Amino acid sequence: MDSDRPDFSRMIKAAKQKKFQIVLCKSQSRFTRDMELVEKYIHGLFPIWGIRFIAVADNADTEVKGNKKARQINGLVNEWYLEDLSENVRMVFDLKRREGKYIGGFPIYGYQKDPADKNHIIPDPEAAEVVRQIFQWSLEGHGRQNIAYLLNQQGIPNPTRYKAERGWTCNHPIKNDFGLWNKVTVGRILTNEMYTGVMIQGRRRKVSYKSKVVIDTPKSEWYRVEGTHEAIIDRETFQAVQRGLKLRTRTDGTGEAHLLSGLVKCADCGSTMSKCSNGKRSYLRCKLYADSGKQRLCTRHSVRLDQLIDLVSDRIRYYVQTYYELNPNDLQPQEDTRQKALKQERKTLAAQLEKRSQALKTLYLDKVAGIISEGQFVELNRSFLDEKSRLEQRLAKIEEELEKREQPQQQADLMEKARKLLKLETVPRELVVGLIERIEIGERNPNTGKQEVKINWKF
Repeated sequence: MDSDRPDFSRMIKAAKQKKFQIVLCKSQSRFTRDMELVEKYIHGLFPIWGIRFIAVADNADTEVKGNKKARQINGLVNEWYLEDLSENVRMVFDLKRREGKYIGGFPIYGYQKDPADKNHIIPDPEAAEVVRQIFQWSLEGHGRQNIAYLLNQQGIPNPTRYKAERGWTCNHPIKNDFGLWNKVTVGRILTNEMYTGVMIQGRRRKVSYKSKVVIDTPKSEWYRVEGTHEAIIDRETFQAVQRGLKLRTRTDGTGEAHLLSGLVKCADCGSTMSKCSNGKRSYLRCKLYADSGKQRLCTRHSVRLDQLIDLVSDRIRYYVQTYYELNPNDLQPQEDTRQKALKQERKTLAAQLEKRSQALKTLYLDKVAGIISEGQFVELNRSFLDEKSRLEQRLAKIEEELEKREQPQQQADLMEKARKLLKLETVPRELVVGLIERIEIGERNPNTGKQEVKINWKF
């Protein structure tokens, strides 16, 4: 806004102190295009402060009577121009968003702008490795707070500090001198789908061109385009992390969730079982029992955590090793995420080149028909050819990289890796979350000592 300009504010302050008598401008729009400021200063405060306003090109002079309506009309025209300009800029940005072009000032942590194309992002090797580590820790059961602790312990700067250290101007001020991570930043990374190669823009927008207020946009109105850039995290890993985050996980103070965290429920009241310890062993008990004090709303349903984990792990190993037979035909080399992204980009570039070719034909026909002049044709034709050349160069690079990635991996290595995985010496949490819906714990029979444990599978 005009009122936010430093020199404008300095001028208004000097005018209020009556340090001068005249404000002289080339045109009224040079003073402001905001009708509200026209009324506030030119017609309101300036006469009180004894300031004369003159706009030479508009013949506007507050000393000339009968001139006020002309100034107000100029003010309206200037504001309409500003509104139309803002709308046109927004339409251009929306078009780029629909095409999957990145229009932000700074990419999300883990990416950097492509030096060859400012609307395309590529992985930042150092930061991308940190992002992969964050997702891996989440798969292993670490909570957001614990992941932040691990990052700080290793001396890894947070995204804001990382940008500042590289001299990248950042919109967010550095809140401390240490560049420490927190669970909010970690959570934002773990839930951002852009790391899978999907361009998502338009999550927030300004209320109007005259306001700095920014509001959240409904998810249905986001601009979502797949395959616009190289993925840092594959789709399967991302979805596994999202499933884990949806579970209500409780930790023992270390920040690391146990293998079955959030999955174990009381068979009678349905509440989540909470973890407790007697100093030697850890147990799970009904949360409603633990939180209800003297007036118990449910019984204990206590079960040893280590024994329950062993039981569930053994059951998973049994099902995997019994019902899955390792077949070499199942281990054909899989297309990596980078390869998928490159093929998608190749498809998009091919479509854009076709559009440019059609546009060149239309441009020539317009020149022949006299719709555009020779000079306009030459200028537009040069612009189209430059863009076409840039697209062809990028397409050639993609074809070259795809050719290198066509080399198949050795099937023997894949078989050996698969055999090790099928042993399941340590059952990973992501597998537990992917296979089990919930585990119900019944109350122990005081006479027989038996306790029912029911595993509800997702298949």
